[in-house]
Amino acid sequence: MCLIAFQWDPSGEKPLVVAANRDEFYARPTAPMDWWEGGGILAGRDLEAGGTWLGMGSGGRFAALTNHRDPSETRPGRATRGLLPVRFLEAGHTAAAFLEVLRPEAGRYNPFNLLVYDGRDLHGFESRHDRMVSFAPGIHAISNGDFDEPWPKVERLKAGLADAEGDDAALLALLQEAEPFPDERLPSTGVALEWERALSPAFIRTPTYGTRASTILRMDREAVSLLEQRYSPEGPEGRSEFRFQRG
Repeated sequence: MCLIAFQWDPSGEKPLVVAANRDEFYARPTAPMDWWEGGGILAGRDLEAGGTWLGMGSGGRFAALTNHRDPSETRPGRATRGLLPVRFLEAGHTAAAFLEVLRPEAGRYNPFNLLVYDGRDLHGFESRHDRMVSFAPGIHAISNGDFDEPWPKVERLKAGLADAEGDDAALLALLQEAEPFPDERLPSTGVALEWERALSPAFIRTPTYGTRASTILRMDREAVSLLEQRYSPEGPEGRSEFRFQRG
């Protein structure tokens, strides 16, 4: 998952709305979003390493993950980050307690950002800073930098979520925006300028790597609705929709 925008309204009728894209190599095998065996987790699954990038659990628990883009900090052989959302969704901890448990072992993983919601409280964690993040009510977003770091696609999706929060088609259109931003607006993350350009829009398309899925989540006090639109290099390839009680 490489781009997540979310509207956080803890005292409102709809506490959490999420619009997100997952970017990955096309060759990496992936299972579509579905209920996992046992019925406790609703998520897509990375069939290579076994984890996920975004998912729901019992009681309205939610978790989503992005990687931090800095090749100088990435090391082979570290534990797979995709198991972190699974651990949270299976845990009984509050969001804050889970992140406190995670902090001492975060160095086992390449740098990541983790967003966790326990049905009441929403928190983020930036592993490279060893920093827990709390969010004021409003719209926030993250890509492969820090929470609310003003990358062009982050700012664009935040503004779009404010305008189109109740419209799935409009949100999907925002998540499918594929026009690169001008060079002078690009972040500097340690990759070549050609890659900064290719990775700059919300929707990424290269011969080998790109946006594999868009997800829209709406969570109210009683129910959850979730839509996953999947993509191949040729274009849209399937959609799944779920609605269920929070329990």
